[in-house]
Formats: sequence, structure tokens, C-alpha cells
Amino acid sequence: MEFLRFSGYTHVEVEANDNTPMMAQQVYKNAGAPFPVSHVRIYEGEPGGQQCAITGWTSKDGGSPTPAYAVQIDDSSEGSAYLVYGGDYGVRLRPADSDEAWDIASGDQWGETHLVLSSEDDVTRAA
Repeated sequence: MEFLRFSGYTHVEVEANDNTPMMAQQVYKNAGAPFPVSHVRIYEGEPGGQQCAITGWTSKDGGSPTPAYAVQIDDSSEGSAYLVYGGDYGVRLRPADSDEAWDIASGDQWGETHLVLSSEDDVTRAA
């Protein structure tokens, strides 16, 4: 994933890879400064949301963890939102209560190119 910050924008570019079969090429207007994140809450199939640990995923060593970041962005549909991004292979998630090591072969983990979350409450800053 390539993240270019220029003139207050973040450019997300992820080619399909072993972490995610999807690709992304998006540009977002920043409304704040990026910060590292450790957890996110997602709502797919969960009305109350599901807490997930998150890491960036990079092509280094054939696929490995790297820090994940979030930045507040301008969103035409919501007003503002939070872009969550990681490495050149996107981000990787697992249930928050899992102590399993990050592993591309794990059936309890999954990859995404990036996430756009509507609330700061859905993003946990890394310590």
C-alpha cells in the first residue's frame, strides 16, 4: 500500500495480494494528523459492533505486520470520518480477544485494503 501525504491528502494504493483479493486506489482529504491505532470497532453483521485488533500488513518478508494508522478525513456523506490504513498489503484484523500471532494463514484473521469508520469512538489509539 502506498500512502502519499501531499497538500493535506492521503493516497491509498493497494494491489490485490495474499492479504486481500481486493485492490484500492483512493485519495482522501485529511482533516487532522495521522496517529497509530491498535484496535477498531466494525459493524459488519454486528449491530453493536465488534472490537478487533488491527495491524498494517506489508509485503516485506512475503507478508508481515507493520503499524496501522488512522487519520480524520473529510467525507462527503458523513461530514467527517476516520481513514484506517496500514502497509502496502493493506490492514489485517482479528477478534480483540484473540492472542494468536498475526498470520496470513489464520482462519480467524482477515485482510482489508483500508477502512473508513464514521466515529472516533470506533478507533483506539495505540499506546
